Amino acid sequence: MTQSPGKAGRHAILSVLAFTVRHWRSQKNLVAAIVAGVSIATLSEIVIPIYAGSMIDAVARGPGAGAGAWRALGAMLALAAVAVGCRQAYFLAISRMTTAVMTQVAEDAFARLQRFSTDWHANNFAGSSVRRITRGMWALDLLHDTLLLALLPSIVVLLGSTVVLAAHWPLLGAIVLAGTAFFIAGTALLSLNYVAPAARLSNSWDTRMGGALADAISCNAVVKAFGAEAREDARLAGILAKWRARTTRTWIFGTNSGTAQNVFLLALRALVLGYVLLLWSRGEAGAGDVALVLTSYAIVHGYLRDIGMHIRNLQRSVNDMEELVAFHDQPIEVSDKEGAGDIAVPAGRIAFEHVTFHYGGHAEPLYRDFSVAIEAGERIGLVGRSGSGKTTFVKLIQRLYDLKAGRITVDGQDIAEVTQASLRANIAIVQQEPILFHRSLAENIAYGRPGATMAEIEQAARLANAHDFVVRLPKGYGTLVGERGVKLSGGERQRVALARAFLADAPILILDEATSSLDSESEHLIQEAMERLMTGRTTIVIAHRLSTVRAMDRILVFDKGRIIEEGNHASLIRHTDGLYRGLFERQALELAKGWAA
Repeated sequence: MTQSPGKAGRHAILSVLAFTVRHWRSQKNLVAAIVAGVSIATLSEIVIPIYAGSMIDAVARGPGAGAGAWRALGAMLALAAVAVGCRQAYFLAISRMTTAVMTQVAEDAFARLQRFSTDWHANNFAGSSVRRITRGMWALDLLHDTLLLALLPSIVVLLGSTVVLAAHWPLLGAIVLAGTAFFIAGTALLSLNYVAPAARLSNSWDTRMGGALADAISCNAVVKAFGAEAREDARLAGILAKWRARTTRTWIFGTNSGTAQNVFLLALRALVLGYVLLLWSRGEAGAGDVALVLTSYAIVHGYLRDIGMHIRNLQRSVNDMEELVAFHDQPIEVSDKEGAGDIAVPAGRIAFEHVTFHYGGHAEPLYRDFSVAIEAGERIGLVGRSGSGKTTFVKLIQRLYDLKAGRITVDGQDIAEVTQASLRANIAIVQQEPILFHRSLAENIAYGRPGATMAEIEQAARLANAHDFVVRLPKGYGTLVGERGVKLSGGERQRVALARAFLADAPILILDEATSSLDSESEHLIQEAMERLMTGRTTIVIAHRLSTVRAMDRILVFDKGRIIEEGNHASLIRHTDGLYRGLFERQALELAKGWAA
């Protein structure tokens, strides 16, 4: 059932306010100091009109009443000094509090983002996620200013001034109170039901714009390869056109809302000032009383005029924070169980025990009652057509997904009962397309073992046949590799990834065919390094080219989530009708045609 715009807006405000208050608890002393400082400074402003009225009365009585006028001036200056001092104090406090909370919010959002499932990351643009976090952070700054520096003093002034006026003229106090309440309620309704839905839509297109920019920029090599710069320009122009239309509509709605508020304020001003003039004409108010009302209402009017802007800012900051708050409401699909301990992997035996698993949204499971064991130190090749379950097999070993039934054990320990970090620290992975950070080569190699010495990093690079090319670079191990390693060739990236695996020195090794698209020299160097890396480890190789699994201890042939054949190369090749033999012969024929050409 779709929520109405008003209900959706109220829900968003409550969610964002609850989120904000939770983070305020960590800074409760600073929040208390800010509230106290704002309240004292604002109350000082409320009292000043009383002394302004006393000064006018003293001046009206002539020079003989000069002492009273000077006393009123002294009181007004003292109150102004108190307000200035309090403002300085609470601005310093809110600066510290806001930066502390913004830091905490960004850290929390990033931590959750890192722990979201593989599927979540596959379905969300990195650029959009970054935009949600940064936009939400700065919206939090605006929200703090709006709540603590704008709305809080506004409420104190409006209530205090109403009390002061009501003490002299109850009907005038009632007029100001009723007008204030009506104005605030009307402004809130306009924001929730009129402006907020438009702002929410413009924010969604702002997020899409960030995602489209990041997508095109991160894939710039492909754009250049196909001469598609103009095509990408046109694609972004289409998204920007939508963003512009939605954002313009939001700003127009905000302008219309502001005009409606100003019209009401004009009517309220005419009513209040007309009433005090009526009192004066009847002799029920003197010059000092008129000065008191004029000064008090000028303050009230200023705060009321600003309160419309503050509510618009509140609505804007809530809209900008909605997606950030949603990160904290998003469940982490694969999480450590409470009290989970670290895994110990002395040998590296892996067992799938009656495993049933299917991807979300798929009606049929990929694995159903699936069982297989890999002995410690055994070298296993995974073979099969695309989509047969090879990649899922290694993802489940890493516990990137949770099972529907059954369990996976490593050295007899259920991987669902231990921490994910400790499990993955015992698994080294070299992917077909290794991903490197835009950091130095030394940092990339040491990623699997933080704190490794330079000597250990260099030794790992030598074992991976990477040291020679690294030292030829102008900055050697200090060379930055570019986003995702784009400054390096495919073979160089693979050797850096192998060096990372060597340094991690994990008992379980997963290799996603790392030589399928390399030149013969790079392939030879990487094959040589891979042979060294596999020694003494439980190794699983996802084979795209079957020549790489001929030396495996055992080959598992997958088809639609089942192992339909297993054995070493020699035994499987003898099965004349077997899938493995068919795949091997097809690849051999394609290779022969390639050589003939």
